[in-house]
Amino acid sequence: MQFQSTDRYIATDELKLAVQAAMTLERPLLVKGEPGTGKTLLAEEVSRFFGMPLISWHIKSTTKAQQGLYEYDAVSRLRDSQLGEARVQDIAHYIKKGKLWEAFAANERVVLLIDEIDKADIEFPNDLLLELDRMEFYVYETQQMVRAIQRPVVIITSNNEKELPDAFLRRCFFHYIRFPDAATLRNIIGVHFPGLKETLVKEALEVFFELRQVPGLRKKPSTSELLDWLKLLMADELPTGALRQRDSRSSVPPLYGALLKSEADLHLLERLAFMNRRGS
Repeated sequence: MQFQSTDRYIATDELKLAVQAAMTLERPLLVKGEPGTGKTLLAEEVSRFFGMPLISWHIKSTTKAQQGLYEYDAVSRLRDSQLGEARVQDIAHYIKKGKLWEAFAANERVVLLIDEIDKADIEFPNDLLLELDRMEFYVYETQQMVRAIQRPVVIITSNNEKELPDAFLRRCFFHYIRFPDAATLRNIIGVHFPGLKETLVKEALEVFFELRQVPGLRKKPSTSELLDWLKLLMADELPTGALRQRDSRSSVPPLYGALLKSEADLHLLERLAFMNRRGS
């Protein structure tokens, strides 16, 4: 069974093939793309489509690869030994399982999401090479080998904040989620807001794409921001044609806070609006 679009997620043909290829090769699927293009949501929908549990590991700048395997709490063991606790004799009480261990130990096949891997230190991906390749690791404190009972479907997302090591890339199947075209965005909008007036969709998409094409914009609005903006436009009950009457080259969009995420971009649009008014 090949992954398909769901009632909450529109997948392009390329993305469907990428998911299938990664599962066939039994390699991690490395997904890159602009923030807000549905990379994290992909893992949730793959999990839902195939009926597999989802285990999510959200990476931060301080995350270490070892945390994904396990952590040994030596401080707690020392404290318990000083208090004369009987449990101190079993070191396993002080081993905290990480997300990879959870995925390996699951009796059924799971989807393992390693989200925003590029946030971590540059050595982070290399530190997981063998574990993701062989689907096993060794726990030195308990002298235990942990092997995957069922090989998980691994989906790794990256926002391209850092380059990933070549050795790591060789072990992944790569897919770049291109920014959706107007037709795909219409389908995405239809999934989230069925029955939305076509006039509002048309006008909103015109403004949205014009905004993305503004030169010098630091943060182009993404799909998720478009959906937030549409939700606000619906709640605000703007009259039909309100966006069409607006000259997008000479004014800031209504409820711009859903689309623009920095004062620099807002000031840029305001300057362009001022220059256009002077030139008219």
